[in-house]
Amino acid sequence: MSDIPIAVIGPGAIGGLVAAMLQQAGHDVVVVARDRTAAQIAGHGLDIETDRFGTWHAPLAAATTVPDGARVVVAVKAEGVVAAAEQLAGARPVEVLSLLNGLDHLDVLRSALPGVRVVGGTIAGETLRTGTGEAGPPRVRHRGDLLRVVVPDDADGLGVVAALRDTPIEVLSGGTDAEVLWRKLRFLAPLAVLTSAWSTGIGDALARDAQVTSGLLAEIAAVATAEGVPTTGAELRGILDGFPASMRSSLQADIEAGRTGELDAIGGAVQRRAVMHGIDTPVLDDLVTRIGARLPDRD
Repeated sequence: MSDIPIAVIGPGAIGGLVAAMLQQAGHDVVVVARDRTAAQIAGHGLDIETDRFGTWHAPLAAATTVPDGARVVVAVKAEGVVAAAEQLAGARPVEVLSLLNGLDHLDVLRSALPGVRVVGGTIAGETLRTGTGEAGPPRVRHRGDLLRVVVPDDADGLGVVAALRDTPIEVLSGGTDAEVLWRKLRFLAPLAVLTSAWSTGIGDALARDAQVTSGLLAEIAAVATAEGVPTTGAELRGILDGFPASMRSSLQADIEAGRTGELDAIGGAVQRRAVMHGIDTPVLDDLVTRIGARLPDRD
């Protein structure tokens, strides 16, 4: 194994699971978090429970800053991207792999790290972290069989990607950063927007208003196509119909818990690209506005 440590910024559900699996594979891993979370993980580790890969305790090291010269996985929510970029700017990382939703985070990270290899990947899997702030270890629960990381073709040579291939995570490569991010965003956006707008699982959300559903999927497909990932509304419907009917989105869960979530990073990212390409998105705009009215006041 390489003697260069891997720092995982953001040990939430995804980051915690990735860090625990990298450690289980024999890599030197440290999770980077805010004071309270870092202290809890440093003192108690993480408990991991999965349907497919077993259950174990991960005695992870934790810190509040990124070790100098580390390989880095960024797994924060959208609101943590700026803080992560500021931390990385002073840490001189060897390389950075982001596993975030949306599109705009890459520009933020690359602007903070001139000359550093920063690539955008995606991760798919149903995960939940609980127990933060309690006595004892936080708990990460991974449901089902799906756990897949996709990286751009030119990221295959990264040390952190090689490390991920040592884990049970399925690691695929294909396309550019933009293509990788859009292949996820094109179905994540309607999943997040529909489940959040109707406060229900994706099966019921798709059926709630057929006209709204078809209009939304057509709009998102048009933007994805303009961005270089040819897509149709029917294709998106097929992807979403393949999910368990009860599946909820993380945005929906955040909103119901009183958090702002990633509405702007997901729905807003599609809206901004639509404007760039001169594509009208009235259904998406209406749903984003409706969801936004339910968000907590940030002031």
